[in-house]
Amino acid sequence: MEPQPRRTVRVRPPAPVVVMGVSGSGKSTVGMRLAQRLGVPFVDADTLHPPANIAKMASGEPLDDDDRRPWLDRVGEWLAGHRGGGVVSCSALKRAYRDRLRAHCPQVRFLHLAGPPALIGGRLAVRTDHFMPAALLSSQFDALEPLGADEAGVTLSVDQGVDAIVEGYLRAGA
Repeated sequence: MEPQPRRTVRVRPPAPVVVMGVSGSGKSTVGMRLAQRLGVPFVDADTLHPPANIAKMASGEPLDDDDRRPWLDRVGEWLAGHRGGGVVSCSALKRAYRDRLRAHCPQVRFLHLAGPPALIGGRLAVRTDHFMPAALLSSQFDALEPLGADEAGVTLSVDQGVDAIVEGYLRAGA
């Protein structure tokens, strides 16, 4: 019996993923777990904020688009440097912000963590280790523009466990 010729199987590396949503939706927790499952690097975009942005939010003042542009460019540069796969937690609340990220890394995918204000507000009320005050949550919901049908990604509810969210994303094949 002759040996069969070897077939080459090409495995596409995972596209970079942005885990997005309002503050308190679980972006960092889900993002870390997703990165572990995919075997890729993770970064929390909050660590990429300039000190002036952190001080502004900590004082209870929401960021405006001018504040966000340099930060989004840093996030986009991180994504572009991880085209073979990486996960970043980033609010990415508006379509224009996601477009800015896509300008750096066109193949990026999004996982939008969605939930009602009461649930997410309850999470923020007990969180003590973050500079984002619960008082700014309503401004985030006001700014939120859900993923459009033409945006690569999936929206999942935060009313389930972290592992269920990660499995939901992986099953969706986003």
